Amino acid sequence: MKELSLNEKLSRIQIEFKANKSRFNSFGKYNFRSAEDILEGLKPFNEKYGVSFTITERLIDVNSNLPIMESTATVYDNNGINELSAIAIVGVDLNQKGMQVPQQFGSASSYAKKYALGNLLLIDDTQDADAVNKHDKTEEKNPWGKVTGGVNSKEYDTDDKKWLNKNTPEFSKSIEYLKGGGNIEAIEKKYKLAKTVKDELLKVK
Repeated sequence: MKELSLNEKLSRIQIEFKANKSRFNSFGKYNFRSAEDILEGLKPFNEKYGVSFTITERLIDVNSNLPIMESTATVYDNNGINELSAIAIVGVDLNQKGMQVPQQFGSASSYAKKYALGNLLLIDDTQDADAVNKHDKTEEKNPWGKVTGGVNSKEYDTDDKKWLNKNTPEFSKSIEYLKGGGNIEAIEKKYKLAKTVKDELLKVK
């Protein structure tokens, strides 16, 4: 039987790979997978295809107000010769309220690892955010449970929405929701957003 190249092995892993979504985002009301879920799901392929996976990290900009973390996911052929890598870059938000500095770096590290693995394995998690929107229905339920007139409808009432302000628990939850794959449109259905607040949230993406 012909020996598979590393490209062929990775291609088969990308097709066969499945990882449980063991985490739940209480803000967006959807399940998502973490870097740990992905790594756990990869273990059976190490022996099956004779490969191994690693993740390395480094800070590539520590002299600014937004340190940049680079995460590299690599698959190695067990012959010790061939390797393939994918990179993800994530900013560390040191101004995020409610988190100590180690937590801020830890959060950025988790996202960077997840996205690097996602790039390597062609995992698209955008459906996690879309899962709360039934685009083919006339009526939908948004992540906070309020029934609206549909994705393209302008009939929902904006008068009963409160403003989303910075440095509040709701603002911190909104940031976590976006980092977990949520979309700002869902947040706008629940809150009124001043331009400065919306600009800050858009930076999360």
